[in-house]
Amino acid sequence: MAKIKPFISTGILRLFNKNKLPVIAGHKLLYSCNLKCKMCPFWRRKDEKLLTLEEEKMMLRKLSELGVIFMGFEGGEPLLRKDLPEILKESHERFHTSLVTNGLLLKARFNEIKKYLDYLFVSLDGIGETHDEIRGVKGSFNKALEGIKIAKDEVPLAISTTLTRENLDEAEKIVNLAEELDVLVNFQVAYDYSTADKMSPEKEKLRKVLERLLYLKKEGKPIMNTKEYFEAILNSWYKGIPWTCKPWLTINIDPQGRVVLPCYVLNEYTGSKRIWEIDIKSLWESYDWKKYESCNKCALSCYLEPSIFTWSNFSIVKERIIDGMISIISTSLGL
Repeated sequence: MAKIKPFISTGILRLFNKNKLPVIAGHKLLYSCNLKCKMCPFWRRKDEKLLTLEEEKMMLRKLSELGVIFMGFEGGEPLLRKDLPEILKESHERFHTSLVTNGLLLKARFNEIKKYLDYLFVSLDGIGETHDEIRGVKGSFNKALEGIKIAKDEVPLAISTTLTRENLDEAEKIVNLAEELDVLVNFQVAYDYSTADKMSPEKEKLRKVLERLLYLKKEGKPIMNTKEYFEAILNSWYKGIPWTCKPWLTINIDPQGRVVLPCYVLNEYTGSKRIWEIDIKSLWESYDWKKYESCNKCALSCYLEPSIFTWSNFSIVKERIIDGMISIISTSLGL
C-alpha cells in the first residue's frame, strides 16, 4: 500500500489556522520560454543565473518548514530545465505538487516527470489558429493537444485558459474540448502587465462570457473554477461588491529564489530577498496585508479561490476540500 503524504493528514488543520501564514507556494523556475504569448511579460525578461538543484532543494525545505501544503511550478516554460525531474521529485516528497506547461515539450518529457506530479496544467488559449496567434508560434495548439492526450490518463490534468480580448468567443469551445478529452478546464482573466500587450477583455463582452461559464459550471460542465469564483468577479467588477483578497495565503518565489511581495501582479513579480535569508513567519505577521484586501484588480484563481474559501459555504468545502482530499487519498493508495 502506498504511503499517504504527511500533508494530507495536516492539510485541513492548517486551513483552520487563523495566523497569517502561506498555505500555497508558487515558483517560477525560469523566465525563458519557447513561446511568445502576447499577454505574458515573463518571456520578455532575461534570466539571471538560475537556482542550482541544491538551492532549489534549500528553498523547498524552507517552504516545508513553513507549513506550505501546495507547491506549484511554472515559468517561462518549466520543461526547458533539464533538472526538472530532480526538482519535482524533491517537491513531491513534501507537497501536493503541480506544474504549468505550454505543452510543446510534454510529449518528449512526460515520462521523466509523471511520477512526481499530483496535478498538471496545460495552457490552451483558444482552438487551433486562435491559440497559435495568441501564443506566437504556429503549430503550438496541436503540440499541446498531443501532450494532453498522452498525459491525461496518467496524471490528473486540467487545461489552463487565460481569457483575453482575442479568445472570448472560444471560451465555450474550450469547455467542450475539455469535455471531449475528459479533463477539466481552469479559467483566468488576462491582466494588463506594463511590459506585455494589453489583452484584457472588453468589459461587457467579458461579463457575458463569465455569466455563461457560471451557467455551464452549474450545469456540471468540466470547469475547475468554483461557481463562487465567477460570482466574485461579477459582483466586484460589475456590481461594486468586492471580495476580500488574502494574498498572504500564497507565497511566490522568483527564479532566483527571491520572495515576491505583496503578490503576483501588483509589483509585476519582482522579488527582493531570497527565501532562505528571511524569517518568513515574522515577515508575514508584520507585513501590512490589510491595504491589499480590497484590491480586486486581478482575477488570478491562485489568489481569488483561496481568498473566497469559507467553511460556512458547503459547496466550496465539498469541491475544494472534501472532493480534493478524497482524490488525493485515492491516488496515494492507488485506488
